[in-house]
Amino acid sequence: PKILNTRHQLPSLPLQILFYVNGVYYIFYFLATLAVIVYKSEVFSYPDDFLAPDLALLLIMAVLEVLRLYLGSKGNLTEDETPLGLSLALTVGSVILSVYFLAWQTYVLRAEVVLNAVLLFTYGLESVLKVVAIAAFVS
Repeated sequence: PKILNTRHQLPSLPLQILFYVNGVYYIFYFLATLAVIVYKSEVFSYPDDFLAPDLALLLIMAVLEVLRLYLGSKGNLTEDETPLGLSLALTVGSVILSVYFLAWQTYVLRAEVVLNAVLLFTYGLESVLKVVAIAAFVS
């Protein structure tokens, strides 16, 4: 019988695990950040002009995150670089929003620094693994 020499690229298991971990962590991040925003609005003289935009940005970030994780997971499992690349592009938006909550909002508490540092670390690790997976799928 003929033996075909076919190289079959498998989805990246570490990347898939990281998508799952990021999904679980983001639920915690979202609820914690929401609680902190509510806390700050009650305890500090939080300007009303900034409360609604902060909440809106958190909701936009949640939508971005769902889309980012869905496309990334789909691209990884189907070994398709297009959704994985779109997920990588959406990560840029998520990073910008995370940096906003880390440095640019009205009041930044130590808890938010920790929450966002962990999130930015996972975004960085995930981005490296996405680039590696895209390179493997293209070749």
